[in-house]
Amino acid sequence: MTTSHGTLLILNGPNLNLLGTREPQIYGTATLEDVNALCTEAASRLGFSADCQQSNHEGVLIDAIHAARGTCSGIVINAGAFTHTSVALRDALAGVELPAIEVHISNVHTREEFRHHSYLSPVVDAVIVGAGINGYKLAIEHLVHLLA
Repeated sequence: MTTSHGTLLILNGPNLNLLGTREPQIYGTATLEDVNALCTEAASRLGFSADCQQSNHEGVLIDAIHAARGTCSGIVINAGAFTHTSVALRDALAGVELPAIEVHISNVHTREEFRHHSYLSPVVDAVIVGAGINGYKLAIEHLVHLLA
């Protein structure tokens, strides 16, 4: 497709820069660069561009969410550990009023108890867990479906 319907923000939180080497038995061997390539291809196939960003800093993630308002059509977010701790990220997602999908590479519900709660889930349109990095592609496809 050559027509662009807009930009999707693909936002990755803390420690996701270590994908490929961090606990591969849990997160697999794909790197963040692999995730970004998958997201760029999936978005492009559906007529969108992907703005892939990662930060280990909560405020940087919040700033990216704020900047998406008026510049992006929607958000795919893997907030990493901030999922379970950050009311500020939750408020940022709620405040920009963009469709958003929460992604987790691992099945957080089969892991430690503290990972079972998400501050983001109540303010996003869908949650995809345990599908590996393919979850990002599923999230993009569903986000585009919501935007149609």
